[in-house]
Amino acid sequence: MLQYNLPRNLPSADELPDSDETPVDNELQELIPGLLKAILLLLWSERMDWFFGIDMGIYYHPDKPAIVPDAFLSLGVERFYDEELRPSYVLWDENVLPTFVLEVVSPTYRKEYSTKLEEYQALGVLYYVIYSSRRRRKPRLEVHKLVNGKYELQPGNPVWMPEIGLGIGCERGSYSGVTREWLYWYDADGKRYLTPEEQVKESTQRAQQESQRADRLAERSDRLAQRLRELGIDPDNLT
Repeated sequence: MLQYNLPRNLPSADELPDSDETPVDNELQELIPGLLKAILLLLWSERMDWFFGIDMGIYYHPDKPAIVPDAFLSLGVERFYDEELRPSYVLWDENVLPTFVLEVVSPTYRKEYSTKLEEYQALGVLYYVIYSSRRRRKPRLEVHKLVNGKYELQPGNPVWMPEIGLGIGCERGSYSGVTREWLYWYDADGKRYLTPEEQVKESTQRAQQESQRADRLAERSDRLAQRLRELGIDPDNLT
């Protein structure tokens, strides 16, 4: 349970702005979080104890502006409030701090490696993930974990996050018709979870293979029946 000092009279989520109204200046800031959420919606389809917000304000104090990451993941919360869904994420209502926050660095640098890192560290977010496709000499994906109140950069790609039960990493792939490097979820063995498009394709291929297998079996059965008839044996009497 999240506990910290707040004023007595607090506004609800419906009374607060749902974002900082700052438009994204890079389509990747929408597509990358969208892909991660799409995978989770299939992977955790039967779970109702998680919430993945995209470009949504996180309110930690009623008199201070919201923090608006490109995406965040909270565990142990209601997946849906009601049919109106969440307009924003208000900590004094949720009582659960996001476990994971993602920032996708855009052409307009917004202090993801400095000010925002310090903000999420002070707030107590366990994992702060930064992705920049424009980096050349430094890792494009950085996963920072809060250890004793300070962020420590985690090695590897992907990086396993045991508290979440997922790994996060980047590799080339295809999504929304675009082939490039994307962020994906991984299991504990480093195996990447499939995207919805890949799952549909895999299911279609599996169904085609089963249909072809059934056709081959039927052809083999027909040939055997024909051979028996040539030998003067009625295959219907062999049952």
